[in-house]
Amino acid sequence: MAIQGPIPVSFEQVFPHGCYIVGEVEQVKDFTASTNGRTVYAKDKTTGEPVWQVAVMDADPTVKAGQKTVSVKILAEVQPVPPASLPGLPFVPVEFDGMTVTPYVAQNTGRLAWSIRARTMRAPRATTAPAAPGKNTTTTSKEIAA
Repeated sequence: MAIQGPIPVSFEQVFPHGCYIVGEVEQVKDFTASTNGRTVYAKDKTTGEPVWQVAVMDADPTVKAGQKTVSVKILAEVQPVPPASLPGLPFVPVEFDGMTVTPYVAQNTGRLAWSIRARTMRAPRATTAPAAPGKNTTTTSKEIAA
């Protein structure tokens, strides 16, 4: 099979309507290696970097309520810092770069699930709204000079 390991994806493929941070950035614990009184934190098997996670809410209005919140794991030497909050919004919008997904079968349901990873998180880039149908969005030099 040609696909082995994590599958590279874009932010827009995973969260086409965007997403919002709804939890703290926390270092992932390695429950297998940890013992009573001694916590061991997870490291990525390929890079050896620490693994962090943050809960995000998918802004897609068609996603069922029980599936809206997912965890995104971030590989970074130091704790990633979320973008600044925006006035008037109850949650912080966020985007991720260097994303991959890895399919697995969830033990509790037996269904296909996805592990989502990223290299960095940042504030969303500004986007321009699409023009209304029939509207000319071409700007001439006369309009700029006016």
